[in-house]
Amino acid sequence: MTLARALTNSPVALGLKSDSKEAIITELIDLLDRAGRLPDRDAALAAVLERERKMSTGMQHGIAIPHGKTDTVNEVVAAVGIRESGIDFDSIDKIPATIFILTVSPKDRSGPHIRFLAEISRLLDNNGVRNRIMNARTDEEIIAILTEE
Repeated sequence: MTLARALTNSPVALGLKSDSKEAIITELIDLLDRAGRLPDRDAALAAVLERERKMSTGMQHGIAIPHGKTDTVNEVVAAVGIRESGIDFDSIDKIPATIFILTVSPKDRSGPHIRFLAEISRLLDNNGVRNRIMNARTDEEIIAILTEE
């Protein structure tokens, strides 16, 4: 599972409306559900919220990567969201999150899940990439930035 393959058909929300961690997660799960990527919305939401309760997925530099594992998906699925005015996501550096990459992975396969998280973290560690994402104006532009080789 490559990052490009997981993100190519991912839904994107350029203007997330929610103003709390749980609401952002729900908004992104609903985006995946409306795109037909989740066989069981409630199981996916429960998995991501449970993981978030164990430890925040707020990273650094305004990034949050909420994720969870459930046996209701057969492959890594992801949704991308942007919220210009950041929200508190209990990030490591205390900077409010503005870029959100939510992923749900199969419970019985750790490899693709870990690779996705490692690759997206490495990509978003680049300040230039983050700036390009925040300046993007279309869903297609965001996906292109995230899937460039």
